[in-house]
Amino acid sequence: MLAPALPDITMPTPVEDLAAQSLSLPPEERAKLVERLIASFEPRSPSQAARLRLAHARREDVKSGKTAMAPGDEALARVRTRLA
Repeated sequence: MLAPALPDITMPTPVEDLAAQSLSLPPEERAKLVERLIASFEPRSPSQAARLRLAHARREDVKSGKTAMAPGDEALARVRTRLA
């Protein structure tokens, strides 16, 4: 007589557990976590590092009020006007 088959139970991986815990955080805490994770990746090239520095500088300009953000359609219209 054969033993009864065991149910197919898959155990969550540590990454899945971490993701579930992360998704339960408030939005501001999740944003901080995302920033730290992204910062943990080193740029692959000098140009990528330069783009990253520029993105951080622009974000700081917006946060400080030095620069205002524009809606996407408005920004694209400005670019198209300049290129025309």
